[in-house]
Amino acid sequence: MPNIKAAIKWTRASEKRRMRNLAVKSKLKTLVKKASAQDSTATSALAASSALDKAAARGIIHKNKAARQKSRIAKKASAKK
Repeated sequence: MPNIKAAIKWTRASEKRRMRNLAVKSKLKTLVKKASAQDSTATSALAASSALDKAAARGIIHKNKAARQKSRIAKKASAKK
């Protein structure tokens, strides 16, 4: 535990951010799995795509990772048609 008051605040803020980012990443994984599933719908693919864009914009995941996952979802969606 840090001794300096500002460092204590940084630690507390870092933990809050870490927990928030962890929740967003977990939600993303769920959405991507639902969109990639055999019985997925166009709305689930759209929701996953939107969530990936938001996470990339906020810096929670890298923009290339978001693009790669969106591409894979779109590829699977077009193969189902």
